[in-house]
Amino acid sequence: MSDTQQKVVALTGASSGIGEATARLLAASGMKVVVGARRTDRLQKLVEEIRAAGGEAEFKPLDVTRRDDMEAFVAFAEARFGRVDVLVNNAGVMPLSPLAALKTGEWDQMIDVNVRGVLNGVAAALPRFQAQGGGHFVNVASVAAHQVYPTCAVYSATKYAVWAITDGIRQEHPDIRATIISPGVVESELAETITDPTTAAAIREARTVALKADVIARAIRYAIEQPAEVGVNEIIVRPMGGAF
Repeated sequence: MSDTQQKVVALTGASSGIGEATARLLAASGMKVVVGARRTDRLQKLVEEIRAAGGEAEFKPLDVTRRDDMEAFVAFAEARFGRVDVLVNNAGVMPLSPLAALKTGEWDQMIDVNVRGVLNGVAAALPRFQAQGGGHFVNVASVAAHQVYPTCAVYSATKYAVWAITDGIRQEHPDIRATIISPGVVESELAETITDPTTAAAIREARTVALKADVIARAIRYAIEQPAEVGVNEIIVRPMGGAF
């Protein structure tokens, strides 16, 4: 096996969408995957299917907004496979709405999941990466990390934060790889969290050209597969002809 095939990857937000597709692809590529999310029934089914296809996988319930949950998740992956080489911070929510709608509870939810969730992952994995002399953070952001759109101000703010955190890791830790993956519109359940009806209708229209989740999974695999001396810092993936 190559070094890449032996890598242990812990992956958040793995019960659907990009997270699920990434877990399947990395396991099929020979990596050992540990998946986490709140919907454990989906995780169990995912792991069973990966194992049936010949891959190695484990799952653990995970709420990324809880620091103790994230610590336990990474510790579980380490205990099961002896180390953690990659943490994919993929969990996210996207309840878009105009600022004037004052959906402050949804603002808090985006900050808690999209920003604190990533920071909790950093807090859990960074000391382990330092102790073993290397590791790799792959943080899933969005094209919204690069541009603000109407109804997207708070979501963009959280994804700009993910961009900043990722680049901070790169600059502070030259022996630890840090990659930000910024998808454009992708088939996922993110849009189902939108409660503002006008915004929901607009997003449904935008998603008519949505990419399949496995496209983003391949971008994540590409970053992980690079030689140790290569750092893929950022990948932006958009559908051809799409605005987002």
